[in-house]
Amino acid sequence: MSQLSQTRLSVLDLAPVREGGTIADSFSESVSLAQHTESLGFTRFWLAEHHSLDGIASAATSILIGHIAGHTQQIRVGSGGIMLPNHAPLVIAEQFGTLATLYPERIDLGLGRAPGADGATMKALRRDPYAGVDDFPQRLAELQQFLGDAHPQQRVRAIPGQGTRVPLWLLGSSLYSAQLAAREGLPFAFAAQFAPAQLDEALHVYREHFRPSEVLDAPYAMVGLPVIAADSDEKAEFIASTARQKFLGMIRGQRGRARPPVDKLDWTPSERVQVESFLGAAVIGGPDKVKRGLERFLERTSADELMLNTDTFTLEDRLESYRIVADLWRK
Repeated sequence: MSQLSQTRLSVLDLAPVREGGTIADSFSESVSLAQHTESLGFTRFWLAEHHSLDGIASAATSILIGHIAGHTQQIRVGSGGIMLPNHAPLVIAEQFGTLATLYPERIDLGLGRAPGADGATMKALRRDPYAGVDDFPQRLAELQQFLGDAHPQQRVRAIPGQGTRVPLWLLGSSLYSAQLAAREGLPFAFAAQFAPAQLDEALHVYREHFRPSEVLDAPYAMVGLPVIAADSDEKAEFIASTARQKFLGMIRGQRGRARPPVDKLDWTPSERVQVESFLGAAVIGGPDKVKRGLERFLERTSADELMLNTDTFTLEDRLESYRIVADLWRK
């Protein structure tokens, strides 16, 4: 039995908005993607918090999680992640306690400490630019208290939230969250879908320093991975140009909506190197190439779970990519 067939597969969705489309289209397509991947046997469907980005519609993450959960039956739905320093832990406990009450045993709460926004947006969020650098462990402990059993002398309670024990994950693209997840005995998710540079070191640190907890007896590592599968290598490379255009726009300070695929990108050699560094872990190709790529990645990382992010212009290409991966996974 291959390592791929024994590994859980999940989905990371950013509710992308494409040129010529609307935010309402984006929400409808996220529902279709969740229903499709649920039918294929994927474990989780996570959404990420970003603010003031024209091409990403998942800013009100907890609301969208509820919308997706309400249109699916069994797939776990959660955040990948909520940027905890943007919020009071009590508010997040109440939001996710409500979700967990509405959809028992189906809600995950992945947490990050990045702003998910630029400086001007951080100011609009009333976020201290230094929040999360030093006080993230304190915020995490406060959130755990609000989701755990109430203490007799506890004056402030999360209602709903208290006692729901919503599963917490720590997310990161560096060593910080790996170290904290290991210390707290929490599952860890690494964001190789856009920042793969420290992947190997972070997984080593997490596993080497993991301390068992009430939540986990042993380390559990999930890795976010860009995957674009199509019926041929050539088609996959073509539709992957949408993702490459997104990162090229980021480099140029021109963030926008998803663009249609193109045969050739107008980029400098330096820009190409930067774009490919963002997508350094990407698996792109036809079924055979994707199968080899996923198996090599699992041999390298021994990830317990892969959270796939498929960034294409059309919903149809996204659905087909996940179907191809599911077929490879079943075989």
